[in-house]
Amino acid sequence: MMRKVVAYELLSLDGVAERPDEFMTEWDEAMDATLASVISDQDTVILGRRSYNEWADYWPDSDIQPFSAFINGVAKYVATSTPLDRGWANATAIEGELVEFVKGLKELPGASIGIHASISVAQTLLAAGVVDELRLIVAPTIAGSGRRLFADLPLLHLELTSSSTSPTGHLILGYKVLA
Repeated sequence: MMRKVVAYELLSLDGVAERPDEFMTEWDEAMDATLASVISDQDTVILGRRSYNEWADYWPDSDIQPFSAFINGVAKYVATSTPLDRGWANATAIEGELVEFVKGLKELPGASIGIHASISVAQTLLAAGVVDELRLIVAPTIAGSGRRLFADLPLLHLELTSSSTSPTGHLILGYKVLA
């Protein structure tokens, strides 16, 4: 059985994924439970270079659980054309083309492969048909500007697999990406 690629993203209602700390002003137990559920089945994460640089500075010293223990312990592959200049446990630069690398990972034994935060990585893998599931938390906020997760993607058909509203009004959505 092939491994799944699961993109977990925080979005504003208008689809902005960039700088979620600016529009995700509240966090609640339902959102915590969703994140815990998503990461409980992942043993690998794909990150873009920008997310890697930001996260390598923040997460190694963080005590925000369960994500800190997860992200510091999990295998991390970074889409970059240059060597990694920050040391972070279990992080490796991807050699070669991102889509082919992830397709190869899907064929290896293991748990799900996560995409967290990395907008360009998520877009590239969505456009290539490599992402199997989307797990989204949508804030009750209009960001107005910033990079949008679904900008410039081809037509994608999705099947809603779960939906709920958190106590703070965030939509918690799960989608299967249909072939």
